Formats: sequence, structure tokens, C-alpha cells
Amino acid sequence: MFTTRICKLLNIKYPIIQGGMAWVATHELAVAVSEAGGLGIIAAGASPPEVVREEIRNFKRKSNKPFGVNLMLMSPFAEDIVGIICEERVPVVTTGAGNPGKYINKFKEYNIKVIPVVPTVSLAKRLERIGVDAIIAEGTEAGGHIGEMTTMALIPQIVDAVDIPVIAAGGIGDGRGFLAALSLGAEGVQMGTRFVCSIECMAHINYKERIIKSKDRDAVVIGRSTGRPIRTLKNEFTREYLELERKGTSFEELERLGAGRLKLAVKDGDIATGSVMAGQIAGLIDDIKTCKEIIEDIISSAELQLKYITSMKGGELDG
Repeated sequence: MFTTRICKLLNIKYPIIQGGMAWVATHELAVAVSEAGGLGIIAAGASPPEVVREEIRNFKRKSNKPFGVNLMLMSPFAEDIVGIICEERVPVVTTGAGNPGKYINKFKEYNIKVIPVVPTVSLAKRLERIGVDAIIAEGTEAGGHIGEMTTMALIPQIVDAVDIPVIAAGGIGDGRGFLAALSLGAEGVQMGTRFVCSIECMAHINYKERIIKSKDRDAVVIGRSTGRPIRTLKNEFTREYLELERKGTSFEELERLGAGRLKLAVKDGDIATGSVMAGQIAGLIDDIKTCKEIIEDIISSAELQLKYITSMKGGELDG
């Protein structure tokens, strides 16, 4: 029922992509998502090149399904990681924190699909012109680094502005969100926070439980004063950071304060002084399931919701 151009482009069963979350999106999670019919993503983050290579090879040892690598263009190792992605014949690359333009031709030489994450219409149009295969349009509801536009407003505007497939991201975690994204014109969704709360995700259990316990207003934004806003869950770290921002603390001091905080939360389970990056959808998540269960629940729920909508006549249920 939900086969779109994204399914055909990426050779996947369901138009569901797992977000490229630094420290969280390891090969274990990517394998589980890909095996369940979506597209698993390994996050390169700021990892050294050989770490990324080993993650790619670990995926290939466990699965022959399509997968991708998320390339953070601000990484000091970006150039080397591009080379490894090509050498290892990774099928798909998603990109963030910059413009992948200078790498497009190299990726195309290796028949690698390139799908950048964008927060604005203008960037989506510019990237379509240089030959990317699809766009991930990410609303401000997402976890981690964010833009300003909401998913509801951003998706239809980008869909109207480009001819390539658009994937919606930000604030999507169940069948209702999936169906809403498709209704806005997207041909797939990318989810991050929902997949953190999966059995196969290697993030510390404290991180997962903090998401499950979240309320609707727990996801706050820090770093607006630096020009690099990040959405994360309230804790001691965010309170200290926001207080320093209010006092006009320098960019350099804020950067030092935030350094290593994500790893502290994801790997060590320190949810008090670490950065528990998560989207606004965190308040909707109340369990930990396998990736297969998450994906199948989304698809079955969306199908039921669609049947409900199409059965209504004049505002009343038919029969």
C-alpha cells in the first residue's frame, strides 16, 4: 500500500529510514532496521575513518540488505570517510551539517545514492540542481541539530519546490505521523528518536528510559546563541547551558561545556550531566520494541488509519 519512489530508489520494502544519530546509529541498529524492511543508517559522526570502515564491514557480515552511512560534513575526517564509503561500495549516503556538493561526482562514480538532510526550501532546490537523488526535509521537532521550520510547514513547501522524492523527518514516531507525512507529499519518513527506544539500539538503557519517561515539554533547545541549536531533553546540563546563554557566555566557552556530552549520555548512561538528544516525539514513546515491531506497527497503524479516513462520508463512519 505504501510503495513509493523511495522504496524503488533504495530497494527497500517500506519507505522508512533510520536517522544517522552520532554514537547511537551503530551497525547493530542499522542491521535491525534494514532486516525489518527499512533503510538502516550507520552514523559516521566525528569518528575516525577506520572506525567507520569497521562499522560498514560489520554490517556486511551480518546482512546483505541495503543500508547507508550518514556523513557529517563538519567532521575533521569527512574527506577520508568519503573515500571509505566509496571503497566499501556503500549503497546510500545521507549527509548533514553542510553542503555535499563537492562530493557528488565522486559518489556518482560509484553509483552511490546521495540524500542530504535540509531545513529550508532554498537549500533543497540548490541540492536538486547539483544532482542529489532525494531530499530529507527535517523539521525543527527533530532531536539533535535542528533548523527553525516545522515539519508541517516545511514538507509541502519542499515537495512543491523539487521534483525528486522528499523524505519527511522531525516529530514522526508512529503510524499517524507516517501517514501525515505522506499526506503532505513526502514519499518516506526518517525517524531517529523512535529507533533509540529499540531493543537493538546499543544506547545505554538509562538513555532509553529517559526518553520513555519524557513529557510533552521535556525536549528543549540549547545553543541558539551560537547559531547551532540542538534539541535535547531537560536535565542538569541543559539548565546550566541555558543559564550561561542567558548571561551572554561566549561561543568558545559554550562549546567547551558541550564537548563530549552526547557520548556521556549514550555510552555511560549519564542522563543528568550528559546531552540526551531526542526530538519532541519523545513524549509519545512509552516502550522499547524490536525494530521489526516498530516498523510493522507503523505500517499496520497507518493502513488502519487510512481505511478509517476513506470510510468516512459526510463526517460519519460508513456503516
